[in-house]
Amino acid sequence: MRRWYVISLRPQGEHGALRRAAARVGARTVALSPWKLVPLEDAHARAALEAALAAPRVVFTSPAAVRAAARLAALRRRRAQAWCAVGAGTAAALRRAGLEPVAVPERMDSEGLLALPELRDVRGIAVGLVTAPGGRDAIAPALRARGAQVRRADVYRRLPLPPSPRTLARLRALDAPAVLVASSGEALERTMQALPADLAARLRAGPLVVASARLAERARALGFADIRLARGPRPADLVAAAAG
Repeated sequence: MRRWYVISLRPQGEHGALRRAAARVGARTVALSPWKLVPLEDAHARAALEAALAAPRVVFTSPAAVRAAARLAALRRRRAQAWCAVGAGTAAALRRAGLEPVAVPERMDSEGLLALPELRDVRGIAVGLVTAPGGRDAIAPALRARGAQVRRADVYRRLPLPPSPRTLARLRALDAPAVLVASSGEALERTMQALPADLAARLRAGPLVVASARLAERARALGFADIRLARGPRPADLVAAAAG
């Protein structure tokens, strides 16, 4: 089997699922984390989460948001509430926390989430948004445009990480083809800004797998040309597109 690499932009410590998916198709993984996730546990975060969890509609934007929220409060469904997840991974995290049912879109991105029936007619309705600063910032404005009262709770933050000398040396020493995979436009942009010019040019000239058409547009603006669209943001989807 030909040797090749998958370059992962997952947060620090969260490359496991992608590494396992890559191993199943004979690829090795290079971890290139643009940040690590830090839970917020201050009084402001607790109060914002309490308000969000009391809303008739509650939206979680990532598995990390579910984990961070569960550190701050018990996640319990209230009567007549609808709980929504941006994707399958987030929905699975909510189910592990004991929440059922969870509405999850077939198209696992912000646009798919906003198309859910639970979020279409929200004029005058409070919607709790459990998330982090940055990231999926299109959701709150779209909900407000529909007349929703958005109760935002930032329950973790992304702490930027510069590429370590060891990681840079490994990237320069790669002895086989490599495919960069990305499910976050912010992660891709931060990575390209943080890399030395020679490595940024090397990655830009190679293949890139992205999780959505919107992310593909952002990648083109960053100078990528060989862009492949995965079926979704799950590790198996990204690796399948990379292997293809």
